[in-house]
Amino acid sequence: MPTSPLLSVSDLTVEFRRDDGFHPAVQGVSFEVERGKTLGIVGESGSGKTVSTLALMGLLPKAQTRITSGHALFTCKHNESDDRPTTTDLLTLSEADMQHVRGRHISMIFQEPMTSLNPVQRCGAQVAEMLQLHSALPQSEVRSRVLSLLDEVRLPNPERVYRAYPHELSGGQKQRVMIAMALMCHPDLIVADEPTTALDVTVQRSILELLQQMQERYGMSMIFISHDLGVISQVAHTVAVMYRGRIVEQGEVSSILHAPREAYTQGLIACRPPLDSRPRRLPTVDDFLRNAEASSTEVPLETNDERTARLHALQQQKPLLSVRNLSVDYVAKRNLFGRPTRRFTAVDDISFDVFPGETLGLVGESGCGKTTLGRTLLRLIEARSGSITFDGTPIDQLSEHTFRRLRPSLQIVFQDPYSSLNPRKPIGETIREPLTVHQRELSKAEGRARVVQLMQRVGLDPEWYNRYPHEFSGGQRQRVCIARALIMNPRLVICDESVSALDVSVQAQVLNLLAELKQSFGYTYVFISHDLSVVRFVSDRIMVMRNGRIVEQGEADSLFANPQQPYTRSLIDALPHIG
Repeated sequence: MPTSPLLSVSDLTVEFRRDDGFHPAVQGVSFEVERGKTLGIVGESGSGKTVSTLALMGLLPKAQTRITSGHALFTCKHNESDDRPTTTDLLTLSEADMQHVRGRHISMIFQEPMTSLNPVQRCGAQVAEMLQLHSALPQSEVRSRVLSLLDEVRLPNPERVYRAYPHELSGGQKQRVMIAMALMCHPDLIVADEPTTALDVTVQRSILELLQQMQERYGMSMIFISHDLGVISQVAHTVAVMYRGRIVEQGEVSSILHAPREAYTQGLIACRPPLDSRPRRLPTVDDFLRNAEASSTEVPLETNDERTARLHALQQQKPLLSVRNLSVDYVAKRNLFGRPTRRFTAVDDISFDVFPGETLGLVGESGCGKTTLGRTLLRLIEARSGSITFDGTPIDQLSEHTFRRLRPSLQIVFQDPYSSLNPRKPIGETIREPLTVHQRELSKAEGRARVVQLMQRVGLDPEWYNRYPHEFSGGQRQRVCIARALIMNPRLVICDESVSALDVSVQAQVLNLLAELKQSFGYTYVFISHDLSVVRFVSDRIMVMRNGRIVEQGEADSLFANPQQPYTRSLIDALPHIG
């Protein structure tokens, strides 16, 4: 006889308040979560994935949202003294009743552990808080249980982690602390909201494996939210695809991923950089939505002969950038008088060239020195030793005043489009700012005309000139950052993890844009990322960094097909793929 699902959601509709009234964010959503199974919810940012689950847990702001319809029937043993499972409609619970459910029966792992953890409270105390709220155990036993769970989620030295503050842990370690908090009371259901977004592929794989092991050990059910169908294919049994607040397709993972019916699902699958071919451009979700039949035909591929000829032509030129024996240190510890007593070497004796019109990919895990190297090339960080030559000029020897004249030729696109834009400045003025600094002879009208022309080139409507960053999506904000970097027609652009936090669909649009601009204007890129599939798509050559050193480098396709170092093979093996 079939058992009832742990959670059954039907006709859920959530509305958000705006200036002109309430508007639907989630419309008529229905799904089920079976006991011991994982439901994957996939879609782009703004599709309603997170809102749906926050509504189930009573975590939406009451003043700004309202649930206008729906039921969420949750069936479990709500009372430890009674073995009989009872069914509760989560949407009808009072806040006091919901507090007994949250943490004890349903727990959530949030996307960004740094903002989800209290920065002024030790990690052990934050994990213990969940147990203290839902049990009457003495403090000594609580501590013992916390240490045991920290060890269970494979955190090195649980005693140290227990005493540590969040900023003292790596991104992967903070996420394991969040997992320990969610598991503290052995809940029936875990909601994992993008728990691996922006993590290294190797860390991501370890987190996914950990979640699956914990699920099997405790018999939990899980809702796993992601924008990446490759990740969903590794963890979920069933999947629901959301688009603009509605579920457009759902079913068994294998059937949805290998035979998607909806154009939107087909686009999500197709826009991921392929691992076995090199398309000239990535298909996008919009391509499929506009004309699914035409867009689903094969994308033109670059042949090996074309690629070989292009690489040969690039390397016949004089290098645009030459780096020799570059080393960069950070002060790790100072004494009472502020003098350094211990240093950490972030970049260790690195040498390489970048040719005009080339894209050099720089890949490695967090902490390997990628970002430090990129910022040192622009002299945002000063090197301890070595030389940096740009177009024949040793820029490491220039005074700051002299180097300032070269800065328009060297630009950077930062990882986070949210924090790298001034929230109080319209995007048009943000893009124009480099002109104001470096080309003061331009009139305001001439500067605005340049900005409008570039906005059109990067796919931004000129009518948005006076809008502020908060009015744009993540992908649009990243286009603003790209426009700001390109307004001075630079010769070298460093892209520092510039697509790592974007949806795969938006990522495809930004990667296509960078490729088109390179082809049109001959830009040279240093493309920094932890994702080898993305780096392979955009790069002519790839360098692999580990512990501040270059451990392997070579032509992108050759390195990907035949990696020589075990570390490179581990990065490739960790890439999520739709199996």
